[in-house]
Amino acid sequence: MKHTAERPLVADGDRPRADVAKGAPRKLVQVAVGVLLQPDGHFLLTSRPEGKVYAGYWEFPGGKLEEGESVEEALRRELYEEIGVTIGAAHPWRDTVVDYPHALVQLHFCKVTEWAGELHMHEGQQFSWQQLPVQVEPVLPGTVPVLEWLEQERGGVPLGG
Repeated sequence: MKHTAERPLVADGDRPRADVAKGAPRKLVQVAVGVLLQPDGHFLLTSRPEGKVYAGYWEFPGGKLEEGESVEEALRRELYEEIGVTIGAAHPWRDTVVDYPHALVQLHFCKVTEWAGELHMHEGQQFSWQQLPVQVEPVLPGTVPVLEWLEQERGGVPLGG
């Protein structure tokens, strides 16, 4: 995948590949992301709110880790603040690094199968329970690998492959 303003580079692993970060070193922003899964396989996607970078793009909910927070603590806080649910256990799943034009981010994806409360979009975003293939678009580039991982787990052919 080529790095452009529209399509950031995505690299699996704990740190960016040498070809991801070009020029001056950039701070790696740590982000906790929740993959909320229903028993029937539906998963929650939310749209990015107006006023944020990539407004209107669909993603899995989550947000930045604050100083001293673990991934699970940040995910618990972010999901309560953003969508109004209190989660049970967050099961660490996969990490990936995405080099967006505005930030270099390490996404820590956690599967969440238990939560309490009604969904309430506190930032004016939309939400949709989806299955593969997703029916909403555009999808945030950092979300694409997750959709591929979910497809692989259910035994299907990887997206685009």
